[in-house]
Amino acid sequence: MDAIAFSAAHSNMKLLDSNTLNPDRTVSTSFSVPKSLVSFSCKSSGKLQVRDKSRTQGLVVSCSSSNGQGLQLSGPVEKRGRLGQAFCSVGTVSYGEFALESHSQAVEEKVGVLLLNLGGPETLDDVQPFLYNLFADPDIIRLPRLFRFLQEPLAKLISTFRAPKSKEGYASIGGGSPLRKITDEQAQALKMALEEKNISANVYVGMRYWYPFTEEAIQQIKRDGITKLVVLPLYPQYSISTTGSSIRVLQKIFREDAYLSTLPVSIIKSWYQREGYIKSMADLIQTELKNFVNPQEVMIFFSAHGVPVSYVENAGDPYKDEMEECIYLIMQELKARGVGNEHTLAYQSRVGPVQWLKPYTDEVLVELGQKGIKSLLAVPVSFVSEHIETLEEIDMEYKHLALESGIENWGRVPALNCKSSFIMDLADAVVEALPSATALSPYASFADTSDHGSFRFDPIRLLFGSILAFILLLSPKAFLAFRNNF
Repeated sequence: MDAIAFSAAHSNMKLLDSNTLNPDRTVSTSFSVPKSLVSFSCKSSGKLQVRDKSRTQGLVVSCSSSNGQGLQLSGPVEKRGRLGQAFCSVGTVSYGEFALESHSQAVEEKVGVLLLNLGGPETLDDVQPFLYNLFADPDIIRLPRLFRFLQEPLAKLISTFRAPKSKEGYASIGGGSPLRKITDEQAQALKMALEEKNISANVYVGMRYWYPFTEEAIQQIKRDGITKLVVLPLYPQYSISTTGSSIRVLQKIFREDAYLSTLPVSIIKSWYQREGYIKSMADLIQTELKNFVNPQEVMIFFSAHGVPVSYVENAGDPYKDEMEECIYLIMQELKARGVGNEHTLAYQSRVGPVQWLKPYTDEVLVELGQKGIKSLLAVPVSFVSEHIETLEEIDMEYKHLALESGIENWGRVPALNCKSSFIMDLADAVVEALPSATALSPYASFADTSDHGSFRFDPIRLLFGSILAFILLLSPKAFLAFRNNF
């Protein structure tokens, strides 16, 4: 990245009279030129003319003021070094009959990258409190404002009822989620990829529902004195319940902190359409297809995490549209490589009695078996790390269901994890996002906070809410739905 910077000020410039060489007269002016963008400020008003000679390693800037005096600045173009150091080149400034001599100086810039993810229990004892944090999020269970006081009691009930079954799932994959370990590895790989691009950055991990929480990561960012931050949710497609929920937390933290409220931040809202991501997914699919005896006969089965239909139809969640476009782009890439297999998309991991995006993964697997499909390759398209939904739900539950339904040959594409092409594409996304960093407040549209009240611990309200929640859940219809879906 090329950059030019000149400065003329009392502290680092000497004014030299070209006739008398009087060192006592001074003038203050400054300008900087990142890439081809030139900005200039001076005390006198006038027209600015810029002649960029960056290709010949030189630059001349001329300014004519209202009093007729001319200002000309010239100097060599200097390559910007590793991001984090903004270098000022030595140059000469001419103002009328005076000359200014500048000296090099460096301005520190500390870049941070915050990776956001869901989080997961690392031990079986963590399962119930993790589930409580999940269901206490108003972006996961969206209650009408009138019943908002039920959020915590319902979260307590659901997490208590669901914990035993969830513990069985986590026990089957080793006793805990590998998500934190993999995300930490992705953070380290991203840091190294950025260094290869001459960008020195601290990479942080912030989880929404378990340690290390987003709040912890933000505190570390403050302690490290980060001056520019890129927020990168590890969800390729945007949804209210994932990226939106995490951004809502960030907004609240940043609004309440004087330092953070002015920190330049760039949020990568979604990145499912990035060429590096699409090609990385196509690579994995193409590799796994080779494991089948007849690769051309394999049905490519994309399974994405579902969201309630109301999010899409009532709240304007773009998740469904982005997911469908993502599948289209992946299949177009595969077709360009000569892979013309049939494919389908379904949604998994629905929770609760409400309607979620259809078709459901479990129902589609049964239908495919009934239609005579014999070979199937499952692709977890909305997950970039291995965790409970891939290792237990897909690899165990759905595989068993598929084989039971008549599908004879089963395969599954691994999550991207630390695949080099994927990590390098994330690094490119960070580099592209850096110039657009501004204060976080303009991103209010990313997460609607107007309908979310803050919770305060109130024993009376909690007790009343718990009783009312039990009454609602004990109605025959509600209890049946609760038992079957939670």
